[in-house]
Amino acid sequence: MGMLWKIICALALLVSIPALAVPTEVVVHARAKDAKFIGTSMGGALVRIRDADSGRILAEGATSGSTGNTEKIMQQPHTRYGDISEGAAAFTATLDIDTPQFLTIEVLAPQAKKQAQVLAQTQTWLVPGKPIDGAGLLVEIPGFVIDVLAPQTHSSVDGNAVAIRANVVMMCGCPLTAGGLWDGSALDVGAIISRDGKPFKTVPLAMQQQPNTFAGQLSSLAPGVYRVQVYAYDPKTKNTGLDQTTFIVK
Repeated sequence: MGMLWKIICALALLVSIPALAVPTEVVVHARAKDAKFIGTSMGGALVRIRDADSGRILAEGATSGSTGNTEKIMQQPHTRYGDISEGAAAFTATLDIDTPQFLTIEVLAPQAKKQAQVLAQTQTWLVPGKPIDGAGLLVEIPGFVIDVLAPQTHSSVDGNAVAIRANVVMMCGCPLTAGGLWDGSALDVGAIISRDGKPFKTVPLAMQQQPNTFAGQLSSLAPGVYRVQVYAYDPKTKNTGLDQTTFIVK
């Protein structure tokens, strides 16, 4: 009877001891669509790791580091287990967990350009002691970073000639040049114009000699409030981005 009681007590003690939390690593990369990784040069990508059921934030921070190896990412053939993210920007979190956790990973990028930010997300299970490290999780961020340079926002202009200029880069900051690796001359870039809230016209913007720069012109404009929506569209990848501004002709 004494031995049986000891066994029962030992089992009860084992049941009452909580499982120990295991530090388990998660690595997250943000890659621009058809380009490289979003890192320090673009303010990084904000990563939030949440418990998928409760929405509670378990870890957050920005990716940091370089955009990665251009040749490896954009020019060399990719193999099944090849790691194109080696040396590129990442966010690393270590979660102390004692049971498997179903996670939602949110990525908001790029942080340096609020008007161009895109929120992308994925979900995964994380098992204690089974890290998602190395190449980790790769979240794609579509779009272009577009800055309308002219006309200036809410400026009053002469309706005889209004120049439209925009700067366009990939979401990782990679440059567009005519005939380059990211061929700006192959993109469809234009300005959709409305006047006093009604559709007016669309003006194509041509690639300029200066990298990333596109320009066009409006003329003979009647008085009114104009909205300019500059878009970039890649017919091959279907990647799309937009920025907008307003100006006034009195």
